[in-house]
Amino acid sequence: MTRSKMREHCFKLLFCADFYPAEEKEEQLIQYFEEPMEYDINTEGIEEIIHDVAMSGENAGQLKEKAEAVMLKIPELDQKINEVAEGWKTKRMGRAELTILRLALYEILFDKDVPEKVAINEAVELAKRYGGNEAPAFINGVLAKLV
Repeated sequence: MTRSKMREHCFKLLFCADFYPAEEKEEQLIQYFEEPMEYDINTEGIEEIIHDVAMSGENAGQLKEKAEAVMLKIPELDQKINEVAEGWKTKRMGRAELTILRLALYEILFDKDVPEKVAINEAVELAKRYGGNEAPAFINGVLAKLV
């Protein structure tokens, strides 16, 4: 599985888990892998897979490990985001954008296998797919201030 696909799965996992209290997050991590394949019709009218967690046990373990590591760092990540996001504290941000920022900042600060530019570029791509119209520019601007 590509790193981009793993990152997208990590984003989805973190996004879903963010809707639940801390004591239920472990259960949500497990449930993510049990969800069936899901399809939807895209804007061109073509059916596409929107959720498929078919992956090796090794990839699933790496994904779960990374998601847990990001969750443990959320207070620290949010503090750093709050320091630079002028007028947009984390409590006011959309959940998709906040999750993307957390994941990218985690990679920048703690994942030495991911270059800063790659983390930012991948975050902008996730924002284009899952965020609002202004999300890519917002994500890019906040992350640029953090590096």
